[in-house]
Amino acid sequence: MSRLFAAPRSTIAANLAVQPYDPATYIETAKSGNRVSRRAHIYGSQNIVLGGKCIIHPAVVIRGDLRKAAAPAAPGSDAARAERGSTVAISMNKFCVLGEGCVLRPPYKTYRGAFTYYPLKMGEYVSIGAGSIVEAASIGSYVDIGRGCVVGKFCSIKDSVRVLDGSVLPAGTVLPSGTVWGGAPATCLGELTENFDELHKLRTKDYYERHRPAQAQ
Repeated sequence: MSRLFAAPRSTIAANLAVQPYDPATYIETAKSGNRVSRRAHIYGSQNIVLGGKCIIHPAVVIRGDLRKAAAPAAPGSDAARAERGSTVAISMNKFCVLGEGCVLRPPYKTYRGAFTYYPLKMGEYVSIGAGSIVEAASIGSYVDIGRGCVVGKFCSIKDSVRVLDGSVLPAGTVLPSGTVWGGAPATCLGELTENFDELHKLRTKDYYERHRPAQAQ
Protein backbone atom coordinates (compact mmCIF):
# COMPACT_ATOMS: atom_id res chain seq x y z
CA MET A 1 0.00 0.00 0.00
CA SER A 2 1.37 3.46 -0.91
CA ARG A 3 2.03 5.88 1.85
CA LEU A 4 0.30 9.26 1.64
CA PHE A 5 2.20 12.47 2.38
CA ALA A 6 0.51 15.79 3.14
CA ALA A 7 3.91 17.56 3.12
CA PRO A 8 3.49 19.33 6.49
CA ARG A 9 7.21 20.18 6.53
CA SER A 10 7.67 21.95 3.25
CA THR A 11 10.95 23.81 2.69
CA ILE A 12 8.96 27.03 2.99
CA ALA A 13 6.47 25.91 5.65
CA ALA A 14 8.07 27.88 8.50
CA ASN A 15 6.58 31.13 7.25
CA LEU A 16 6.28 32.63 10.72
CA ALA A 17 10.08 32.81 10.84
CA VAL A 18 10.25 35.04 7.76
CA GLN A 19 11.36 38.52 8.77
CA PRO A 20 11.21 41.76 6.78
CA TYR A 21 14.47 42.38 4.95
CA ASP A 22 16.65 45.44 4.56
CA PRO A 23 15.61 47.04 1.23
CA ALA A 24 19.28 47.64 0.46
CA THR A 25 19.98 43.90 0.39
CA TYR A 26 17.46 42.91 -2.33
CA ILE A 27 16.56 44.22 -5.76
CA GLU A 28 12.84 44.17 -6.54
CA THR A 29 11.66 44.55 -10.12
CA ALA A 30 8.92 47.15 -10.41
CA LYS A 31 6.47 45.36 -12.71
CA SER A 32 7.08 41.67 -12.08
CA GLY A 33 7.80 41.82 -8.34
CA ASN A 34 10.83 39.52 -8.45
CA ARG A 35 13.08 39.91 -5.37
CA VAL A 36 16.73 39.10 -5.96
CA SER A 37 19.37 39.25 -3.25
CA ARG A 38 22.35 41.47 -4.03
CA ARG A 39 24.46 38.62 -2.65
CA ALA A 40 23.17 36.13 -5.23
CA HIS A 41 25.55 35.12 -8.01
CA ILE A 42 23.73 35.37 -11.32
CA TYR A 43 25.68 34.77 -14.52
CA GLY A 44 24.32 35.44 -18.00
CA SER A 45 21.24 37.30 -16.75
CA GLN A 46 20.23 37.99 -20.37
CA ASN A 47 19.64 34.23 -20.72
CA ILE A 48 17.48 33.88 -17.58
CA VAL A 49 13.71 34.38 -17.46
CA LEU A 50 11.86 34.99 -14.16
CA GLY A 51 8.09 34.71 -14.41
CA GLY A 52 7.22 37.16 -11.64
CA LYS A 53 7.11 37.24 -7.83
CA CYS A 54 10.12 34.94 -7.57
CA ILE A 55 12.48 35.16 -4.58
CA ILE A 56 16.20 34.50 -4.98
CA HIS A 57 17.99 34.39 -1.64
CA PRO A 58 21.65 35.17 -0.79
CA ALA A 59 24.46 32.99 -2.15
CA VAL A 60 22.21 31.43 -4.80
CA VAL A 61 24.12 30.62 -8.00
CA ILE A 62 22.28 30.69 -11.34
CA ARG A 63 24.37 29.81 -14.39
CA GLY A 64 22.57 31.49 -17.26
CA ASP A 65 25.90 31.79 -19.03
CA LEU A 66 25.88 28.04 -19.70
CA ARG A 67 23.68 27.84 -22.75
CA LYS A 68 23.50 25.97 -26.00
CA ALA A 69 25.80 27.44 -28.62
CA ALA A 70 24.02 28.36 -31.85
CA ALA A 71 25.55 28.44 -35.29
CA PRO A 72 25.88 31.95 -36.82
CA ALA A 73 22.90 32.99 -38.93
CA ALA A 74 22.21 35.85 -41.31
CA PRO A 75 20.51 38.84 -39.62
CA GLY A 76 16.74 38.88 -40.12
CA SER A 77 16.58 35.26 -41.24
CA ASP A 78 14.30 32.61 -39.70
CA ALA A 79 17.41 30.99 -38.27
CA ALA A 80 18.42 34.26 -36.59
CA ARG A 81 14.97 34.63 -35.02
CA ALA A 82 15.11 31.03 -33.81
CA GLU A 83 18.55 31.69 -32.37
CA ARG A 84 17.25 34.60 -30.29
CA GLY A 85 14.55 32.32 -28.88
CA SER A 86 17.08 29.63 -28.06
CA THR A 87 19.28 31.84 -25.89
CA VAL A 88 17.21 31.14 -22.75
CA ALA A 89 19.29 28.90 -20.51
CA ILE A 90 17.11 28.90 -17.37
CA SER A 91 13.45 29.86 -17.11
CA MET A 92 11.10 29.80 -14.15
CA ASN A 93 7.45 30.71 -13.87
CA LYS A 94 5.78 32.79 -11.14
CA PHE A 95 6.17 32.30 -7.39
CA CYS A 96 9.42 30.33 -7.40
CA VAL A 97 11.59 30.43 -4.26
CA LEU A 98 15.32 29.62 -4.37
CA GLY A 99 16.75 28.96 -0.91
CA GLU A 100 20.07 30.33 0.31
CA GLY A 101 23.10 28.82 -1.38
CA CYS A 102 21.28 26.63 -3.88
CA VAL A 103 22.74 26.19 -7.38
CA LEU A 104 20.87 26.06 -10.68
CA ARG A 105 22.76 25.14 -13.83
CA PRO A 106 21.61 23.74 -17.16
CA PRO A 107 22.35 20.07 -17.89
CA TYR A 108 24.91 19.14 -20.52
CA LYS A 109 26.02 16.22 -22.63
CA THR A 110 28.20 15.38 -25.58
CA TYR A 111 26.15 14.53 -28.66
CA ARG A 112 27.82 13.40 -31.88
CA GLY A 113 31.11 14.68 -30.61
CA ALA A 114 29.78 18.12 -29.67
CA PHE A 115 29.57 19.32 -26.05
CA THR A 116 26.25 21.11 -25.53
CA TYR A 117 24.17 22.64 -22.72
CA TYR A 118 20.38 22.28 -22.69
CA PRO A 119 17.79 24.61 -21.09
CA LEU A 120 16.48 24.13 -17.55
CA LYS A 121 12.76 24.91 -17.42
CA MET A 122 10.71 25.37 -14.24
CA GLY A 123 6.97 25.78 -13.75
CA GLU A 124 5.15 27.89 -11.17
CA TYR A 125 5.07 27.53 -7.38
CA VAL A 126 8.42 25.76 -7.17
CA SER A 127 10.49 25.90 -3.97
CA ILE A 128 14.10 24.74 -3.81
CA GLY A 129 15.67 24.39 -0.38
CA ALA A 130 18.94 25.87 0.83
CA GLY A 131 22.11 24.27 -0.45
CA SER A 132 20.48 22.13 -3.14
CA ILE A 133 22.14 21.61 -6.53
CA VAL A 134 19.83 21.30 -9.53
CA GLU A 135 20.77 20.30 -13.08
CA ALA A 136 17.36 19.04 -14.19
CA ALA A 137 15.99 19.35 -17.70
CA SER A 138 12.52 20.24 -16.46
CA ILE A 139 10.66 20.88 -13.21
CA GLY A 140 6.89 21.11 -13.29
CA SER A 141 4.57 23.24 -11.15
CA TYR A 142 3.79 22.76 -7.45
CA VAL A 143 7.15 21.16 -6.72
CA ASP A 144 8.86 21.21 -3.33
CA ILE A 145 12.58 20.29 -3.37
CA GLY A 146 14.10 20.05 0.10
CA ARG A 147 17.35 21.32 1.56
CA GLY A 148 20.69 19.84 0.59
CA CYS A 149 19.36 17.85 -2.36
CA VAL A 150 21.20 16.91 -5.54
CA VAL A 151 19.07 16.77 -8.69
CA GLY A 152 21.18 15.14 -11.39
CA LYS A 153 21.53 16.08 -15.03
CA PHE A 154 18.43 15.74 -17.22
CA CYS A 155 16.09 14.73 -14.39
CA SER A 156 12.45 15.33 -15.27
CA ILE A 157 10.25 16.33 -12.33
CA LYS A 158 6.57 16.40 -13.22
CA ASP A 159 3.87 18.53 -11.56
CA SER A 160 3.06 18.03 -7.87
CA VAL A 161 6.21 16.35 -6.55
CA ARG A 162 7.97 16.56 -3.21
CA VAL A 163 11.68 15.72 -2.79
CA LEU A 164 12.73 15.27 0.84
CA ASP A 165 15.77 16.94 2.42
CA GLY A 166 19.12 15.43 1.51
CA SER A 167 17.83 13.39 -1.43
CA VAL A 168 20.11 12.51 -4.33
CA LEU A 169 18.37 12.01 -7.68
CA PRO A 170 20.60 10.21 -10.22
CA ALA A 171 20.92 11.70 -13.70
CA GLY A 172 17.95 11.07 -15.95
CA THR A 173 15.50 10.18 -13.18
CA VAL A 174 11.82 10.79 -14.03
CA LEU A 175 9.58 11.73 -11.09
CA PRO A 176 5.87 11.13 -11.87
CA SER A 177 3.18 13.56 -10.73
CA GLY A 178 1.87 13.20 -7.21
CA THR A 179 4.88 11.37 -5.77
CA VAL A 180 7.30 11.80 -2.85
CA TRP A 181 10.99 10.93 -3.19
CA GLY A 182 13.76 10.53 -0.66
CA GLY A 183 17.10 8.85 0.01
CA ALA A 184 20.49 8.62 -1.64
CA PRO A 185 19.95 7.45 -4.28
CA ALA A 186 16.38 8.68 -4.06
CA THR A 187 13.46 6.32 -4.54
CA CYS A 188 9.70 6.87 -4.60
CA LEU A 189 8.41 6.66 -1.02
CA GLY A 190 4.72 7.22 -1.60
CA GLU A 191 2.08 9.57 -2.93
CA LEU A 192 0.99 13.09 -2.09
CA THR A 193 -2.50 13.84 -0.84
CA GLU A 194 -4.93 15.34 -3.34
CA ASN A 195 -4.79 18.79 -1.72
CA PHE A 196 -0.99 19.14 -1.96
CA ASP A 197 -1.16 21.54 -4.93
CA GLU A 198 -3.45 23.95 -3.12
CA LEU A 199 -1.48 23.75 0.13
CA HIS A 200 1.83 24.37 -1.62
CA LYS A 201 0.37 27.25 -3.62
CA LEU A 202 -0.93 28.90 -0.44
CA ARG A 203 2.38 28.40 1.37
CA THR A 204 4.34 29.89 -1.49
CA LYS A 205 2.10 32.94 -1.80
CA ASP A 206 2.14 33.45 1.96
CA TYR A 207 5.94 33.24 2.00
CA TYR A 208 6.14 35.90 -0.69
CA GLU A 209 3.79 38.20 1.23
CA ARG A 210 5.80 37.81 4.45
CA HIS A 211 9.12 38.33 2.69
CA ARG A 212 8.83 42.07 2.27
CA PRO A 213 10.99 45.17 2.80
CA ALA A 214 11.20 46.51 6.33
CA GLN A 215 9.47 49.83 6.92
CA ALA A 216 11.71 52.82 7.55
CA GLN A 217 11.83 53.83 11.22
